[in-house]
Amino acid sequence: MSHPDETARTFAQKAIERASGETGLRPGQIVDAYPDLYMSHTASWRCIRTLEKMGVETLYDVDRVAMVMDHLSPAMTAKTAADHALCRDFARRMGVKHFFDVNAGIAHIVLMENGLVRPGEFIIGTDSHSTIYGALGAFGTGVGFSEITAAWVTGRLWVKVPESVRIEIDGELPPGTYAKDVMLKLIGDLGADGLTYCSAEFGGAYTEALSVSERMTFCNLAMEMGAKNAYVAPDETTLRYLDDTGVDRGELTVLLPDAGAVYQRTVRLDGSSLSPQIAVPHTVDNVVPVEEVAGTRLDQVFIGSCANAKYDDLAIAAEVLAGNRVSDGVRLIVTPASGKIMTRASETGVLATLINAGAMITNPGCGACAGNGGAMADGETTLSTANRNFQGRMGSYESRIYLSSPATAAASAIRGVITDPREVLTPAGAMR
Repeated sequence: MSHPDETARTFAQKAIERASGETGLRPGQIVDAYPDLYMSHTASWRCIRTLEKMGVETLYDVDRVAMVMDHLSPAMTAKTAADHALCRDFARRMGVKHFFDVNAGIAHIVLMENGLVRPGEFIIGTDSHSTIYGALGAFGTGVGFSEITAAWVTGRLWVKVPESVRIEIDGELPPGTYAKDVMLKLIGDLGADGLTYCSAEFGGAYTEALSVSERMTFCNLAMEMGAKNAYVAPDETTLRYLDDTGVDRGELTVLLPDAGAVYQRTVRLDGSSLSPQIAVPHTVDNVVPVEEVAGTRLDQVFIGSCANAKYDDLAIAAEVLAGNRVSDGVRLIVTPASGKIMTRASETGVLATLINAGAMITNPGCGACAGNGGAMADGETTLSTANRNFQGRMGSYESRIYLSSPATAAASAIRGVITDPREVLTPAGAMR
């Protein structure tokens, strides 16, 4: 009878051991960790006001502080403008070098583009989708503003070592299906609480072949299964991405799970059997194949969010929309994830293709995903590439949100109803 290797470690165990200085950690143990980076978004003003009440005037390590004004950008009210002004003044006074204003884009993407997320690091952020940092082999997790404020002052975070779940994905995806479809399928199968406080380690031949952008989609959406963090093992694809952001390979600490590491369970998915997926109102784990809801009339399509507004997401949508027009009566809103992505899409003609098809391009940021524009009236329906479809998230509580990949969203915008992208795509990717 074989016994588990007591010395073998999962990625999560290694990452928390590194951040805490402890050794031999087991799932369930609680330690004080020292995060490498503390991200706070538009509502950083909450942390600042707390510091003022405490009378605190110095930070543990200002170089670990990153502030991004992404959720409400640009300001639409005097209150938001005042909050932004408070954050700008704080950043200047405290010497916060990693401050990104309303023109930068979504915090997660901005930090990764600027070389602030590196393999093996322990990163916390005031956004649940901070799990996305696992796309670069980091331990990323969402926390509250009180935890960020405490980290600003003490440098520490109380953390429990999570159980780890291995997710193996193999097989080539059929035409019309993408990384978003894989994740929607997993969320539907496992449920919104299927990985509660677990570390989701993605592996398998399909995962290993993914771009960093697609790995971002994986790790971002792992949160919708309740994951504490998500992880894809760093490889040459990761290193090339980091090269492009100016990170020195010699500065990296890559953490890989050991052979023989103990997992709570292993989940397997054959990608070759997958079809385009749709999350239907009003929960992310209410997932069906697209054919079950095809023909559902749409008032709006939103292509955006940290899950699916990277450059390749916009390029896929543009490929579908090229030479076509958005259906009469449908509003197509496209919100690039960052200023850098918007610039690249402008230079390559992707934005022009989207605009010529009838799309409205908004400034980089969270946009409609965070309720900043794109609101619906009673009875309206949106198909979105975002990561959540909770009731009332985009306006009226009497409206409905469906979730899909950018390809499905673009095809549906053309026809004005939820559409299987395989019906309108030729093998070469052009519209019929």
